[in-house]
Amino acid sequence: MRSYSLTMQSLSSGRDHQVPGAILLSNLVDFILNRTKSVKSVQGLVGLRNLGNTCFMNSILQCLSNTKDLRDYCLQNSHRRDLNSKNCNTAIMEEFARLLQAMWTSSANEVVSPSDFKTQIQRYAPRFMGYNQQDAQEFLRFLLDGLHNEVNRVIVRLRPSNQDLDHMPDTEKGKEMWKRYLEREDSRIVELFVGQLKSSLTCTECGYCSTVFDPFWDLSLPIAKKTPEVSLMDCIRLFTKEDVLDGEEKPTCCRCKARRRCTKKFTVQKFPKILVLHLKRFSEARIRSSKLSTFVNFPLKDLDLREFSSEPSSHTKYNLYAVSNHTGTTMGGHYTAYCKNPNNGEWYTFNDSRVTAMSSSQVRSSDAYVLFYELSGPSSRM
Repeated sequence: MRSYSLTMQSLSSGRDHQVPGAILLSNLVDFILNRTKSVKSVQGLVGLRNLGNTCFMNSILQCLSNTKDLRDYCLQNSHRRDLNSKNCNTAIMEEFARLLQAMWTSSANEVVSPSDFKTQIQRYAPRFMGYNQQDAQEFLRFLLDGLHNEVNRVIVRLRPSNQDLDHMPDTEKGKEMWKRYLEREDSRIVELFVGQLKSSLTCTECGYCSTVFDPFWDLSLPIAKKTPEVSLMDCIRLFTKEDVLDGEEKPTCCRCKARRRCTKKFTVQKFPKILVLHLKRFSEARIRSSKLSTFVNFPLKDLDLREFSSEPSSHTKYNLYAVSNHTGTTMGGHYTAYCKNPNNGEWYTFNDSRVTAMSSSQVRSSDAYVLFYELSGPSSRM
């Protein structure tokens, strides 16, 4: 956060002689009024009312509110032309857009209630009924899925083709799989958030390599448990490292026609415009038993993922613009958000109804749970 200091010299336009008290006071008042006005004129600094353990929802909503392309899609009412007219269920997108419009037209320091939006999202996903604490990343997945379904430009979804693509080079195969995906799932939400993973399975007996291409909305990254601090790149390398499938995990090799020991490796075939990275701090058991408080050191600018790309690409750099944080334990915790305002580029803390300015040096913490990155160059659209 910037610090401002007033001195006799700064208020006297650099003149060394003493300024009369009245002029000094006038300049001081003008400075304070102008500074206050500039802070209050920044849009998007609006808190969300906690409806009873709904901080997980508020945190994600603030992160999405500061996703510039998604925000503009709602503020400009572009979503209305995409609302699926043959699908009578369009309430999630409409309420989401209405909520973002309220958040970006209200005065700074005002508080908006997301109650109408909550009513609609819990109808779509009954697991969010009531007022129990929920997982922010799970909420994000359900919300994006709900928004996408309501603005999907594909009215009639054809059955996926069963045509064998193994004869194609991997590049062409990936493009064809992405084309088939868009024939069923095509929306502004997909354009922003969905990427494509390449999974390579290599038989250790005959060396045959089979590839599968799948869309992804986010990447859930494991955290190394042995050290108190790791880098985000370490987590991504752990996610993409080559695994050995043996024993009961042995798959059937397409060439050998028998179950064989194989190696499996992930790479990114298509990088999304918005990259959502989920740090797996909680155990995957239904009842969480532990939480990893490991400090993950992540860059705010120029996260370069070139080494994880399936093919040479010059568009692999990302800049951070939002973080959903979780403090506390598995038994009780609280969610907040750190977001970079897309209008002025400054960072702010969103803690339910409270919004405060913060320094970019405070963004990294051991509470970081879901990271939102934006591609810094042209998207690698297929």
